[in-house]
Amino acid sequence: MTSLSHVFRLSLLSAAIAVGGGALLAAAPAAHAAAPQVRTQAPGFQRAILGDFEITALSDGTVDLDVPKLLHEPAAKTSAALSRDFVKAPLETSVNAFLINTGTKLVLVDTGAGTLFGPTLGKLVDSIKAAGYAPEQVDDIFITHFHPDHVGGLSANGQRVFPNATLHADKAESDFWLSQARLDAAPDAMKGFFQGAMGSVNPYVAAGKYQPFEGDGEPVPGIRTHATHGHTAGHTSYVVESKGQRLVVIGDLIHVAAVQLANPGVTIDFDSDAKAAAAARDAVFKQAAKDGSLVAAAHLQFPGLGHLRAAGKSWQWVPVNYTTELK
Repeated sequence: MTSLSHVFRLSLLSAAIAVGGGALLAAAPAAHAAAPQVRTQAPGFQRAILGDFEITALSDGTVDLDVPKLLHEPAAKTSAALSRDFVKAPLETSVNAFLINTGTKLVLVDTGAGTLFGPTLGKLVDSIKAAGYAPEQVDDIFITHFHPDHVGGLSANGQRVFPNATLHADKAESDFWLSQARLDAAPDAMKGFFQGAMGSVNPYVAAGKYQPFEGDGEPVPGIRTHATHGHTAGHTSYVVESKGQRLVVIGDLIHVAAVQLANPGVTIDFDSDAKAAAAARDAVFKQAAKDGSLVAAAHLQFPGLGHLRAAGKSWQWVPVNYTTELK
């Protein structure tokens, strides 16, 4: 039984709180001034499981693109499409790369921009380290094409960033971008593209670490090359398969989801052969939607992983469901 003295003490405490609560609160230490806003993200990575393989999407950062000027449709129509998706021009565009751990090989697809595309990019190595890996662990690198935001992370100050990796790309791509004759003949606006490719790739060529391929094949077990020429001379997608599950890494088959999903025929100034680029996108999208493949895109909103669903003549993008427990 509770003693009367205990009840009395509780009653006095309740009365004191009721009468003097304001004084107690006033005596509490003053709150600190609001902490300054940080305004940056952590290094970006997100994992998914594909059969026996582990897929890690890596962020190289984002870059602003003036897509109404770049896309081949009326600027007002592009701006309206962006607005419907709650974004605007210049469009902050993700640059994504993808790391594939097969259990026996660590394979990187694309390497981000390095220092070739401005200060908001070049975060790939930080993202790799945050994901628990080191550049020295990468065994093979597959490049979709030699534009600066895909090869710039290969080298720094003339040295290979991935010293133990063998580099792979379509021979048509390296024949085009590593040609001194083509560089000399290129318009001034394009010379930087050639120079960036040469500075990034040639250290691997010099070290005997570049193995170009011709035609579709399987340079690494479980990873097949699939020619999707058009965006560039040797643009290549990669089909990753394990235990019947399939991932298609599509590089630059699409740049602006708000526009090119709804109207897949829209191409972009970056396409060297717009008609072929649109045809490659159409074929890959149809197959991916048909077989339910996971899709990895370089420039869709990070992590750039999702599925495609046909919607008449348009497409719907279904992002992967985020999970904290990989199964």
